[in-house]
Amino acid sequence: MLQKKEIQSFTTYRLVKSEDLNHHGTLFAGRTAEWFVESGFVAASSIISPKNIICLKIHGMHFSKSVKLGDTIFFTSKIVYCGKTSIIAHVSVCTINCDKNLVEGFITFVHVDEDTKPIPHGLEMTATTEIDKQLQLQAVNLKNK
Repeated sequence: MLQKKEIQSFTTYRLVKSEDLNHHGTLFAGRTAEWFVESGFVAASSIISPKNIICLKIHGMHFSKSVKLGDTIFFTSKIVYCGKTSIIAHVSVCTINCDKNLVEGFITFVHVDEDTKPIPHGLEMTATTEIDKQLQLQAVNLKNK
């Protein structure tokens, strides 16, 4: 029997410091990826035990604008789709005063046993808003690629 869950958002904040920058003086994509996955993991661990979650794939992490030293950015993550063993999070990144996402993408996590073998999680996500329905459809399409 599937356990139905409503889509819920989680927000994490980061201050961009000098050690987070690349040689151009903007936020290093590798650091962004680390925080991006961590944010998705926070959302996934809200519905399933963190000890049973592993990251499978980042589906694009598209930057629309660079992030500079001293910017405070926030990552908004939500689980938008659950397959049999997979869990897909959508993550978007903004600065405090931004009206457009700076970075956006999806991450697939897998529910595993103690030997890291995929096992069913018994969850289903219910999208109630039009935005969440669109994100869920995008996530389903990722599964088919």
